[in-house]
Amino acid sequence: MLRSFANPASRTLNHYLARAYLMRFLVLLFGVALVLQVLDLLSNSGDIMAAEGATYASIVRYIQLRLPQLISEFAPFSALLAALLTYTTLNQHSEIVVMKASGVSPLRIVAPLVMASLFIAIVHFIFNESVVVRTAAELKHWQDHNYAVDLPPAPKGSARTWVVDGRNLIEVKTVSRNGTLLVIDELSVYERDREARLTGLLRADFAVFRDGAWTLFDARHFDIPSHEVTAEERMGWTTSIPPERFLALAVSPEGVSFGELFSAIVRLEEEGYPVRFLAASLHHKVAAPLATLLMPLLAALAAFGVVRSGQLLFRAAGALAFGFAFFVVDNLLLAMGQFGRMPPAMAAWSPFLLFLTAGMLVLVYTEE
Repeated sequence: MLRSFANPASRTLNHYLARAYLMRFLVLLFGVALVLQVLDLLSNSGDIMAAEGATYASIVRYIQLRLPQLISEFAPFSALLAALLTYTTLNQHSEIVVMKASGVSPLRIVAPLVMASLFIAIVHFIFNESVVVRTAAELKHWQDHNYAVDLPPAPKGSARTWVVDGRNLIEVKTVSRNGTLLVIDELSVYERDREARLTGLLRADFAVFRDGAWTLFDARHFDIPSHEVTAEERMGWTTSIPPERFLALAVSPEGVSFGELFSAIVRLEEEGYPVRFLAASLHHKVAAPLATLLMPLLAALAAFGVVRSGQLLFRAAGALAFGFAFFVVDNLLLAMGQFGRMPPAMAAWSPFLLFLTAGMLVLVYTEE
């Protein structure tokens, strides 16, 4: 097998198949992303332009922030379509028949596409880590503030979150670190009694942790039994929640890199805090780009056996349905892992392993 890959004729065939696949992938990826971007922009342009002072520069900014996410989300799907189109074209021109008549096995036909998919998966992961996490966090921050013009930058990786502090519930909008200071924006504390009934509400525009103590600014406290409202420009606040936990809990998986998410999980695990949601997202950061590797295998149903059956369209539709099944199962199991219905690693990787096995079985069947 290694000799067959090394000889000049084999290298020429590999380059031909990989080039045909990659060219179709790039065309389909950017075509699909642009169409979806136009549809997405049509549904959101009204909200974007409704912001005070909004101009067409706001539309351009939205495209700059949204397009990388669309490219990332639909890269595996574009790989599936590209593999299907490549196989179908080869079949229509009887090139697969010629290859098999020359002693080229189905595995050898699929292998160049798989290797090209590995290259795509590596680029996809790097693109996610360097571009998508940044644009996703910035877009979410912008959307949370109704596409406001001249909005200050978002705290890195921060998202609205809830924390349980004894009987009380704490809601924070964003958490950020500024040197040695930890700053919480829009803090709300829902005070409850032993029967979990709400007894009071404490709100502050922001809270600062400095020199081992919390300080609330522009705080208002509403006492439910007496209906009394008290306001203080500045007051101390005591909580049993360690400051670092606020940072770890406020992490948005889509808005931080693999390393930052891993660090947040380690911090939470050390405190005994459940990390199912974050752990499943961490595994999926790797599993999602690697899903591109499966697409040539899943699409192989359209490549072989067509000469005997003469049903190219039927087999191509079956391969497309096979690929769609992967995306459905992947999203379903990821949700189950995030909400604790199955182990996070199993939820993220079992669709990949399941459909990898199914794709290999298709190749084995066609070799017989």
